[in-house]
Amino acid sequence: MQAVDSLDLDVLLPYLEAHVAGFRGPATAEKFAGGQSNPTFKISAASGDYVLRRQPPGKLLKSAHAVDREYRVLSALGETDVPVAKAYHLCEDTAVIGSMFYVMEFLPGRIFWDSALPELNDNAARRRLHFAIVEVLARLHAVDPAAVGLSDYGRPGNYYQRQIDRWVTQYRASELGRIDEMEALMTWLGENIPEDDGALGIVHGDFRLDNLMFHSEREEVVAVLDWELSTLGHPLSDLAYHCMQLRMPNDSPASKGLAGINCEALGIPSEQELVSRYCEIRGIEKIEHWEFYLAFSFFRLAAIAQGVAKRAAQGNASSKQAKAAGAFVGPLAAMGRQIALHGA
Repeated sequence: MQAVDSLDLDVLLPYLEAHVAGFRGPATAEKFAGGQSNPTFKISAASGDYVLRRQPPGKLLKSAHAVDREYRVLSALGETDVPVAKAYHLCEDTAVIGSMFYVMEFLPGRIFWDSALPELNDNAARRRLHFAIVEVLARLHAVDPAAVGLSDYGRPGNYYQRQIDRWVTQYRASELGRIDEMEALMTWLGENIPEDDGALGIVHGDFRLDNLMFHSEREEVVAVLDWELSTLGHPLSDLAYHCMQLRMPNDSPASKGLAGINCEALGIPSEQELVSRYCEIRGIEKIEHWEFYLAFSFFRLAAIAQGVAKRAAQGNASSKQAKAAGAFVGPLAAMGRQIALHGA
């Protein structure tokens, strides 16, 4: 078994008993399936259930796998109306289990991987669930970063310029071969960055269906998960990223999208309805540059997939499906370029 799939409980449990209030062994650890970035485990202990998220072992790209940032934003949002798991402890000492990690509460609930929601046989329930997603996103973007101690959570300047610079750098560092569609998309994005309109908020960075935990019986978000890419930035980047996921094909290797699906027949709101609901809550009259925000989202996801493929090539990826991510980089870039050339 690879180190990425296991925890040394002989070392970990005494540490948790000393640093997490109320924690008591014995305990077992089970790695959650899915996810490509930070390995995540359910810790079942005599004192209850917990979740542990760690950096993967091995050499990492600069600023990647920032579990310390996840812990900070979870702690900050704990007193707001944004649903998050309670953060218990951050361990920055890599000597304990081989990489930095944090522990948070375990929340029971449902995670969906298919935007068509085949698990639900009620059209009204599907509609409520999709609206609940953008409503939670609007609540996140309404949080004042300074009021929760996150005024320094991101760098100043044009968010999209910074993000493009960052992800081009990350992509180059994990590149395994030239992909022409990616090259063309990166060029277009660099030449079409909108002027900074001053919009600023806490952005999740990976806001999609399978990073949300839903109530076991209601169409209600009980926790937003996986805050690794969170920062201060342009709120519409999260909205576009979520809508990008809905535009993905239903056979995509990550969460399944709605391309080619008859959404009306399933009771699922259209992208326009979801965007309108978000704008209604946030008091936004009109969105300019929507095609840029969407194209950027496809580019960034392609860059993330390339990083996953690189880790797979190095042998320290978190998921057994990581190698398949490399084959998805080109199609993602092509979808982004189509939006760039022909509009949203």
